[in-house]
Amino acid sequence: MEHTCSLTRRQAIKGFTLIEVMIVVAIISILATIALPSYRDYVLRGRLVDAQNVLSAGRANMERYYQDNRTYAVVGAITPPCAATQGLFTLSCSAGPTADSYTLSATGSGTVAAFVYTVDQLDRKSTVITSGPTGWNSGTTCWITKRGQAC
Repeated sequence: MEHTCSLTRRQAIKGFTLIEVMIVVAIISILATIALPSYRDYVLRGRLVDAQNVLSAGRANMERYYQDNRTYAVVGAITPPCAATQGLFTLSCSAGPTADSYTLSATGSGTVAAFVYTVDQLDRKSTVITSGPTGWNSGTTCWITKRGQAC
């Protein structure tokens, strides 16, 4: 008889109380509130690297083009290497290259649509961030790569 009584008591102890479940849910939601914005910034920063890569490669291609043609402008049927895509960024030449100057722009799309990075033949860099995530600054002399960064 004693054996059945202890078996029933064990079965009654199994499970969680409502208070315990609510405490776990509260802890998980607090952790998610803290971690989610950090994770979003981390993912965004990872995508912004594509802009730097496509601009650096584009700048190197423009310099090779200049060495071959002694101009950044179109030479007959030969056009400057102004078009490229990497990740969510598209490379283009702003206002067309001239004989001795160019400006390359990497314009974002999708989750990075608010970001436009530029570089010119003198390696002057700039960042324009429009209606994007809060806490991100535009920069006139550098490429902004993280929240709160300034040139």
